[in-house]
Amino acid sequence: MSTILVVEDEARIASFLAKGLRAAGYTTQVTASGLQALEVVLQEDIDLVVLDIGLPDIDGFEVLERLRGQGVSTPVIMLTARSSVADRVAGLERGADDYMPKPFSFEELLARVRVRLRSETAPADPADPVRITHKDLVLDLRGRTMEVAGDTVELSAREFALAETFMRHPGQVLSREQLLSTVWGYDFDPGSNVVEVYVSYLRSKLGKERVQTVRGMGYRLV
Repeated sequence: MSTILVVEDEARIASFLAKGLRAAGYTTQVTASGLQALEVVLQEDIDLVVLDIGLPDIDGFEVLERLRGQGVSTPVIMLTARSSVADRVAGLERGADDYMPKPFSFEELLARVRVRLRSETAPADPADPVRITHKDLVLDLRGRTMEVAGDTVELSAREFALAETFMRHPGQVLSREQLLSTVWGYDFDPGSNVVEVYVSYLRSKLGKERVQTVRGMGYRLV
């Protein structure tokens, strides 16, 4: 299981990222300090770093520069409110592997994490790691298609992301909050009924009995 270090000084965003990444099957560590991030990466087995630029001690640019200066090649995705071309270029020139401006879609961040790690941690066909299977459901991550009992089913981007989340955790109860944060991002409206709406859409395409409501807890793929 891959370990991801989240370096973010905004507690709400750090918590959202950690919960979403854990729900996606990763182990996470969190720090709000650039200096502590350096210590963790240099001393522990970290597979990828999600690095904010605006930190309270040394900024993300310096963290990245020091890591690369010491020969650390761990993939780094920079995550920041600074979205100017100059900032993006500065991050990439210092050795960042990717750069995402805030606000961001967690679905997109997760896709970029998977690309950088070049491995899938969820149950998949060993001969084809870009396909996730559960009983007669097959999700093709590369082709962005889904098969149900051998028939191809058309899914929207959100439906696909929701189906992927369920298929990475078959039989596990996923709370409404987990689904909101993983599929819709950290700026979701907690009062929205969007999860219920999209679960309904998914049931209409996969079969009503496949996504079970667990009263007071959430939903699970059965």
